[in-house]
Amino acid sequence: MKILITGGAGHVGRKLRGEFSGRFDLIRTFDRVDAPPLGPNEESQTGDISDMAAVERAMQGMDAVIHLAAQPNEAPFEPILQANVIGTWNVYEAARRHGVRRVVFGSSNHAVGFYPRAQRIDETVPVKPDSRYGLSKCWGEAVASLYADKYGVTSMLLRIGNAADTPGSARALAIWVSGRDLAQLCMIGLQHPDIHCNVVYGVSKNAACWYDNSAAYRLGYQPQDRAEDHQDAALAAEAGLAHEPADLHFQGGPFCAMEYAGRPITAAE
Repeated sequence: MKILITGGAGHVGRKLRGEFSGRFDLIRTFDRVDAPPLGPNEESQTGDISDMAAVERAMQGMDAVIHLAAQPNEAPFEPILQANVIGTWNVYEAARRHGVRRVVFGSSNHAVGFYPRAQRIDETVPVKPDSRYGLSKCWGEAVASLYADKYGVTSMLLRIGNAADTPGSARALAIWVSGRDLAQLCMIGLQHPDIHCNVVYGVSKNAACWYDNSAAYRLGYQPQDRAEDHQDAALAAEAGLAHEPADLHFQGGPFCAMEYAGRPITAAE
């Protein structure tokens, strides 16, 4: 299999490439910068995800795509529009044009960030984005649904939690995912025969997890790592962090607290 990883020079892209070593005939990265060091089965193309011609060049000859390229944090709307909205449309349309039938879409926990931490959610809940960034991920999930139903470009929608090397806060203890667990989910998304437009959560086997990830387990996911193995370091880092009430109440944490002018959140909540 030949796969394209958009955003392959970024933190998550580099982590996946390390886990994927030797598993594919070719891994092509597409990013605004080169993605060294390249392995023997890797090649790099540079370009902007908002440039359809560049995306089409990167898509040529591929069998599947892991789409990670994005404005990765909350930002003014314009950069999110270019990278996350136009860029995601470009990836799906280029996949359709070039006969690429499988996409793993790097969605985010921020697509559902306005659920309270006390509520355990699964993949069937309505989206509740916590930011312009989260809203753009909801758009990407909707694009994936259209292309699966209308054009047969099937997708795993991977709502990635915290993909740091180790969890660095109490919130991360609930949503952290290790590199090897994330790679396992991507492999399922690329290869499982029953994928249509499936939502799963990109989290490891965390005791404090806010997500019912049964949908991933039904597809064969067997996470190998747990956030609580790093609990002492995470809680030590947490001791130096300041929080607002909305940050602590909602699953999206600081993305919810930024610009928050909703109903007051009491300490009891």
